[in-house]
Amino acid sequence: MESSGQLNLQELTEGITKATQKIIQNYLENQSGYHHDIRDIHHSYSEFSTKLTASPKEMEKIQILYQKFLGSQQELWKRIFERQTGNVKEYQPVIAPSAGDKRFKAPEWDEAPYYFDFVKQSYLLVSRLINEIIETSDIGDKAKKKLKFFTHQYIDAFSPSNFIATNPEALKLAQQTNGQSLIDGFKNLLADIEKGGISQTDMSAFEAGRNIAITKGAVVFENELIQLIQYNPSTKSVYESPLLIIPPWINKYYILDLRPENSLVKYLVDEGFQTFIISWKNPTPDMGHITFDDYVEKGALKAFDAVKSISGSKKMNVLGYCLGGTLLGVSLSVLATKFKKLENPVNSATFLAAMIDFSDVGPMGDVIDNALVKKLERGELAKQGVMHGHDMEKAFNMIRANDLVWSFVVNNYLKGKAPSPFDVLYWTNDNTNLPAKMYLFYLRYMVLENKLSRKNALRICDVPIDIGKIDIPVWVIGMNEDHISPPQTTFITTELVSGPVEYILGGSGHVIGVANPPSKRKYGYYLDGKLENGFDVWKQSAKFHEGSWWTAWSGGLAKKSGKKIPAPKTPGNSKFKVIEPAPGRYVKETCSK
Repeated sequence: MESSGQLNLQELTEGITKATQKIIQNYLENQSGYHHDIRDIHHSYSEFSTKLTASPKEMEKIQILYQKFLGSQQELWKRIFERQTGNVKEYQPVIAPSAGDKRFKAPEWDEAPYYFDFVKQSYLLVSRLINEIIETSDIGDKAKKKLKFFTHQYIDAFSPSNFIATNPEALKLAQQTNGQSLIDGFKNLLADIEKGGISQTDMSAFEAGRNIAITKGAVVFENELIQLIQYNPSTKSVYESPLLIIPPWINKYYILDLRPENSLVKYLVDEGFQTFIISWKNPTPDMGHITFDDYVEKGALKAFDAVKSISGSKKMNVLGYCLGGTLLGVSLSVLATKFKKLENPVNSATFLAAMIDFSDVGPMGDVIDNALVKKLERGELAKQGVMHGHDMEKAFNMIRANDLVWSFVVNNYLKGKAPSPFDVLYWTNDNTNLPAKMYLFYLRYMVLENKLSRKNALRICDVPIDIGKIDIPVWVIGMNEDHISPPQTTFITTELVSGPVEYILGGSGHVIGVANPPSKRKYGYYLDGKLENGFDVWKQSAKFHEGSWWTAWSGGLAKKSGKKIPAPKTPGNSKFKVIEPAPGRYVKETCSK
């Protein structure tokens, strides 16, 4: 459909027909999953309401909260009326949005005759009432967390900012454009339905190898699971011990090599580190049998061998990001069992926004339970042996629905605007599939049952896994606002390993906080807190520094990287020859809708 101009009747009819067909097709393909979700949500609320109504004490608490709500609502009417009539010197709202809530920032929400101010505050009062009823109820912690997760989805969805009749910004824009913004918004909606998802960025603005993932290098090894990239040195001399980066395979590696100005890879290369990174294969249906053992043996351990051979160094440093850090922990435990300390090729390890203990995995953990895992094990969510990347993306979007779903509903459909180009959102939309067998193992035994943190509770690669055997120097890096790998959970890794350990806490979240170059001078980081007494004690005793955690960590890494040697002139060696230029083929493989 055209993105501008008038919407004629034929175009409208064709667009609605295609959208309807797409909606029906999507429902038929996913009806089993939808029915399970509805059943699970209904069961949660039904059980909750039954417990409340069966307890006079609970009903009394609800009545008290409701009376408080009615009093606040009456006060809101009074203050709005006084504001309209000018009988108030200094207006104070009954309730205000939280500091980080961007939905009601525009001045239109606070303009006379203050109808939208009333709508906004009424919504916030109802939201508070609902949350307080759940929060103060005497139900199990797990059930409460799940209920809060579901409830937040409904509260976010019914925000007045999401509807044209109650969004003053969208109404004003519609008036200013004589309705053209609404026409454009409807076109955007039809296009997104046909595409199968909400547009969060301009997906034509970026391309791996063109303007992102452009740090020079070469693929020097590949198998059915990985391509190993060796980056060209940009300095005359390099540190003797190379650095291998293990990114997560839930997304693609180039979050660590976005544009040159925010590329961690380029920064490390420019600092004189011999840098290698794994680029994971995007699994196809015939790879559904791949296990977590395969990711260890064919992924991490194969990369260790190649890096050691190419660099000629007996020791290397390894960084694992997110799930890559979990894999690093398992791999180091395997190495510690199979090799003596002096034979272990890994000199130091960095766990970046990565979890070994899964006791608290943030909002996503609120809905991960035995019933969900059993549903996955029955194959209700896997498609042809893989967990589809787009389904994973939608799940992560629900953690921050206001920012990652509803803000784009407002921008794209109510205001009729196109989303802006943003490299990070391009990356989050450039999904990868997951082999079902691997994912189920990870979800059940690591996330749900938290066995990785317990000595010898898991057996991988025919080795009992003991994280306590990791006695090499370790950095654990958390992000202060991380909703995926919460900082208090990443901190537990410092208590599981047995070697020298240092914790760094970066600012911002799981993605933005990681891709945070020193040149931006944003977010800051904490360092030098007291270990062994838990995360809260560490943070209270840590010192805040301006800038990026990159500088503190890379400075420490340099001390573990040996002497400076002449930079290699060519990538690879006689055993590991250049296959193709970076970023390689694997990173360009996409998931079909």
